[in-house]
Parts: sequence; structure tokens; C-alpha cells
Amino acid sequence: MDSSEAIFNGLKDVGIDFIVSVPCVNLSKLLDMIDEDEEIIHIPVTREEEGIGICAGAYLGGKKPAILMQNSGLGNSVNALKSLTELYGFPLLMVMSHRGTEGESICGQVPMGESTPRILEAMDFRFFKPASPEAAYEAMINSWGLSVKEGKPVSVLLEISYW
Repeated sequence: MDSSEAIFNGLKDVGIDFIVSVPCVNLSKLLDMIDEDEEIIHIPVTREEEGIGICAGAYLGGKKPAILMQNSGLGNSVNALKSLTELYGFPLLMVMSHRGTEGESICGQVPMGESTPRILEAMDFRFFKPASPEAAYEAMINSWGLSVKEGKPVSVLLEISYW
């Protein structure tokens, strides 16, 4: 099982059937797999906070939503995450390509990469940082159940070394 298959299998095994995504090169193989799956509705968006709102609506419509994005978009969506998903107790699985970590070639990604875990902690949102496909699959399984139990988003941060 490779890195993208582990995430895809985890999504499928917890029953995620609605995915919103913002483009990311690290997630491209995973997004191709999602597009080929007829059981998953996939909505590409241009802004992360737009995706958060769409996921909330999908959950109200009976779907199990996830958002795939870069961690740089976390800053764009803080208010929507706190004022919408947490306030109303909506579960949401957030799969983030964690840019700005060791091996990052773009210096502009580093400040947000370093801040991402602290931002999630400040928001009181749990997150996982798996280092292998096996750990990522396990994180996917645990994240959805935890998100449902706590009624707020849970993230899986996939660092550059994961890919």
C-alpha cells in the first residue's frame, strides 16, 4: 500500500462519501483515485473556507464529508472551522498536505508549516501526523470516529517526508 492508497483506503473504510478539495501537487494521485470512485462525490473549490461551508451542508444532507487541502489554507478557514463546524457540532475530516516541513523547497511555505500544529492546538482541534502509509491508514480510521464523537474537525497532517 503506497502513501496515496493508504489515505484513499482509510477514507473508503470509514464511509467518507463527499470530498471537497483545493488543488495540491502532493494530493494529486489521491485526487485522481477519488475522481475515479463512483461512490464519492468530489467538489473542487478555489478557497478552503468555501469548502468548509460546502462540507457542512453535505453533512446536513446526510453525507460524511472530508476536505483535502494544503495546510496553508488552514489560516484562510479558521473562522469557518470555529464558527460553523465546531459551533454546530459538525464532524469533518481534514486531510492536509503539510507543506513547510523538512525537505520543503519553497521558503514561503515554512512559516505556516511551522505554525500549523500550534494553530490546531490553539483551536483545540486534534490532529495526527503519520509517518508511514500504515500509520496514515490508522490515523484516517481514528480521525473520523474522533470527529464524530467530539463534534468538531480532526486533521491528518501529511508532511513532505510522508510522500
